[in-house]
Parts: sequence; structure tokens; C-alpha cells
Amino acid sequence: MSRPTAGTARGRRAPLALACAALGLVSVSLLSGCGIRATSVPVDAGAAPSQVGCVLPDGRESPEAGDGVSVVRVYLVCGSRVAPVEREVRMPGGRSSAERLPVARKLLEELKHQPHAMEESAGFETAVPEGLTISAAGRDDPDEALRLSTPLDELPSFALAQIVCTFADTAAADADNGVVIGGPGEDGDQGGEDGDGGKGDGKDPGGSSVPLQRFECGTALRNSPEDAESAGTRV
Repeated sequence: MSRPTAGTARGRRAPLALACAALGLVSVSLLSGCGIRATSVPVDAGAAPSQVGCVLPDGRESPEAGDGVSVVRVYLVCGSRVAPVEREVRMPGGRSSAERLPVARKLLEELKHQPHAMEESAGFETAVPEGLTISAAGRDDPDEALRLSTPLDELPSFALAQIVCTFADTAAADADNGVVIGGPGEDGDQGGEDGDGGKGDGKDPGGSSVPLQRFECGTALRNSPEDAESAGTRV
């Protein structure tokens, strides 16, 4: 049997080298068959994509209360959750039920405002519709109830989460920091439409049999605001 000449061997190795080069980016295991040692060192694919921190810069000046101005937490949308920012707001004082409607209206106005430049740069935005209004309990509602001008199932879920978490632990909430809220009463009228001064009796003269729900601003609601509509319990 004749031995292959050197030229013949080189001729056979050339296609093999080309095949290995073609497979170089396909599989490490295939490369080992081409005489190239596999390595366990990971390939540097660049830095991981950055995520919005939902945190305002450390260098900013913190809001200060005084002269009738309170520092309040307003919950805004950031990414897939809602998170608080602090704002200076001229608020009615106290936690009495008499202050519930004025406080709720002030907070709702803050939620409807577009985020400040620094808040926007940190990734914050609002989902609360500009035309949304709020009124006090209807004639047949519990005193701690509040009614929105839009039914809850028509309100963006992120907006509902913003409202609940912003109202919690304020005079707009009940004694246990829950928020009892619903859409307009059955007759479509809203009670307590007494202007920004909040001087009316806050009761709807008509019926209000549209169900109310009680919400709490827990971790689940803050992290999964898309489920806000089903997070409440019927009152």
C-alpha cells in the first residue's frame, strides 16, 4: 500500500482548517473536534443594560415644611411599579373626617401634575388623567368613602395604585390607613361638589349604590400596580 505524499496530506488538511474556521463562532464543543481547546472563561459581551433607579439625585435639597406647607409623599409611576417622591404642598391640617375631602382633592391635584424635571429625569411619570375629580361619600356610603368621577374599572390600573398609595396614611384614608373608594354614584352625581374650599356637607343628595372597595398600599400593590383593580375588597 502506497503512503500518501506530503502534498496530498496538506491538500486534505486545508478543507478541514476551513471547516473549523467556519465553525469557530457556532459551538465550543465543535471546536474541540477541530483541535482547539475549549475554555471556561466567559466572553465579555459588554456591560449589562442599565435600569432606571427610580431615585432622585442625592444632591438635591430636601423639601421643608413650614408656613402652612407640608411635605407629602406622592406616588408616581416608575418603570413597572409605583414609588414615592416628596413634595411641598399646602395641605389642610389634621386627620379628622372633616378634612378628608379637601386633603383628597389636594393630593389628587398633585398626582395630575406632570413630574418635575428632576423627577422626570429619574424615570417618574403619572398615569392619573387630568380630568379626574373626586367627591365625598354618597348618602348611603360610609363616612370614610370617596368617589371618583370615573368608575374604577375604567381608570388606568397604575393611576388607581397611585391614588391609593398617595391617600394612605393621610386624612383621606380611614382609621387603619386603608382607602375606601369607588366610582360615581348610580345616578351619576357626585356628592360634596363644594369647590376647593371644601365647605359643603360632603354628602351626595342622591343614591350611591355603586359598590365601593377598600384598598391598602402594600408591597404587592406598589410592585404590581397592573393588578390594582382586583386588589381591593368590596365594602
